[in-house]
Amino acid sequence: MPRLFRGLSGRLLWLTVIFVMLAEVLIFVPSVANMRMNWLRDKLDTAAAAGIVIDGLQSAELPRAVQDDTLLATGTKVIALRKDGTSRLLAATDVPPQVDEVFDLSDTPMLASMRDALDTLLFGGGRVMRFYGPIGESDMVIELVMTDGALRKDMLKYSKMMFLISLLISLFTAVLIFLAINRMMILPIRRLTHSMQRFSEQPEDPARVFAPDRSRGELAVAGRHLTAMQVQLQRTLKQQKNLADLGLAVSKINHDMRNILASAQLMSDRLTDVEDPMVRSFAPKLLRTIDRAVGYTSEVLAYGQASEAAPRRRRIRLADLCQEVRDILAIDPDAGIEFQEQVAADLEVDCDSEQLFRVIHNLCRNAVQALTTFDPQDASMVRRISVSAHRVGSVVSIMIDDTGPGMPRKARENLFAAFRGSARSGGTGLGLVIARELVLAHGGTIALVEKPGPGTQFRIEIPDRPVSLEDYRARA
Repeated sequence: MPRLFRGLSGRLLWLTVIFVMLAEVLIFVPSVANMRMNWLRDKLDTAAAAGIVIDGLQSAELPRAVQDDTLLATGTKVIALRKDGTSRLLAATDVPPQVDEVFDLSDTPMLASMRDALDTLLFGGGRVMRFYGPIGESDMVIELVMTDGALRKDMLKYSKMMFLISLLISLFTAVLIFLAINRMMILPIRRLTHSMQRFSEQPEDPARVFAPDRSRGELAVAGRHLTAMQVQLQRTLKQQKNLADLGLAVSKINHDMRNILASAQLMSDRLTDVEDPMVRSFAPKLLRTIDRAVGYTSEVLAYGQASEAAPRRRRIRLADLCQEVRDILAIDPDAGIEFQEQVAADLEVDCDSEQLFRVIHNLCRNAVQALTTFDPQDASMVRRISVSAHRVGSVVSIMIDDTGPGMPRKARENLFAAFRGSARSGGTGLGLVIARELVLAHGGTIALVEKPGPGTQFRIEIPDRPVSLEDYRARA
């Protein structure tokens, strides 16, 4: 974690100082313009007081010493009074040859005043200015001529004072904001970060789960979400560990099971030599079942290490595959479950026959298990499993439908999630996971279809492999 003043809070502190200083600049310009106008008006008022006294002397000329004292008191070089359309020079000394600037203080716009103030502050100091304004409510106008050196000096002092005040205000504001933000944001963020660091070091430890606040702030909401995520991650890690242990156990069991099935396969081969008609009718199905079992056990390790083997695709008759699924299911006639096949005899699918058999067999077996949960004494309940298919262009759509109770809400939300998507108690949900993986390996899709009546319906779509132009021409 960064240090307190080098992290987010430190940057916030300095940004607050800078922003407050920028805001003070916007205040400073009008303020220094107002200070300049007040300074000039004070000079006019002082000179106006002396001018009225001098004007009362009528035409008498002031002694040189009195004029000098008057000019010294006002800091000016020339004082003139305009009255009744005439202008009278009251006092003058060192009259400059030219005037650089002229200002009318009776009516000065604010923008012009700010512009003149900045001009004097930045470039003044040696220029001669003439400014005038009315005396009170009378029609007399007092006019002064002086250099702007004293004005600029006082404006610089005022600017320094304003800078120091602005700096103190910005620092004080920044400290208050720093303390408030540090308590409301930085400390909770550091607490969240520290919790994530501790949790990442040992995520399986429940004591390292973040304990959120009960407030309603955004950071408190983020803390509650972090807690939920950490709890879910711990569950996932625990499940992954269980799956790893299960995979090791299955691998050990699979090794011995494969040897047992191999022995059963050798013994089953001898059933073909038995003359009993019943044995001859069941022997081929038994052999195919054992062959599939041996093949499944050989693929267990491959499934645990990477994924299902790539499909070995060829065109097969779907009706024959559905008949084989029906034979393997061996539905008890007393269960009252009807199995319907609505597949055209000439409909072909471009697929791996063993993998598509596993997909359809898993879905039909789930349907049988769902239908057996019904009360067998309920004669009004229709128990039916139907497999239908049709081709649209290069895609074969297979529908597997049943009239069972349907999938519960939890199973729908975790439809293709292992150990969570099972629709019955004690199930693992692996059948749907395997079916989805096999269908995706064919470039197809599998989805649960919403239906108006009771039951569950799955739709499988298997596209044909792309055909190169040379192969198409050769077949044509």
